[in-house]
Amino acid sequence: MGRTLANKQAIVADLKKNLSETTMIAVINYQGLTVAEITDLRRRIRPKGGICTVTKNTLMGKAIAGDTNWQALEPLLTGSSAFLLLKDDIGGSIKAYQDFQKATKKTVLNGGVMEGKVLTGADVKAIGDLPSKEQLMAQIAGALNSVTAKIAIGVKEVPASIARGLKAYTEKE
Repeated sequence: MGRTLANKQAIVADLKKNLSETTMIAVINYQGLTVAEITDLRRRIRPKGGICTVTKNTLMGKAIAGDTNWQALEPLLTGSSAFLLLKDDIGGSIKAYQDFQKATKKTVLNGGVMEGKVLTGADVKAIGDLPSKEQLMAQIAGALNSVTAKIAIGVKEVPASIARGLKAYTEKE
């Protein structure tokens, strides 16, 4: 069953639209996955703002042609490629993929592209290992709270220290 030219053009147009909203692309070799497993991967990354799309490398090549942000993806367009188009929670999407990979042990992370730069599989994994935005916010809030508490204790201690000093001075005389 061949795809018509209009169908291919629609796929490329849809890819271009999705790419315009994407922050990072991760490329995986999905050979050996069942339709149910691909559906499971899509289900895992969708809540994190990611899309998993399986398309021919030639169609993805046409979608990235002339786009300086994504042209670096070209060397990764080999084999049975599935593309993780990551938008919002990049780290969370990569973690979701890694959990999927641990469960199936069937895919290989070939690499990715972010801000026009090619990333190795190890680079993509490292991004997935970073703390989430929420974790970073909690860490910053905790640090600020700690500093604020120390300042409050210090400010409260100044008058008490002066009072003790005055009392000791008056008792001395």
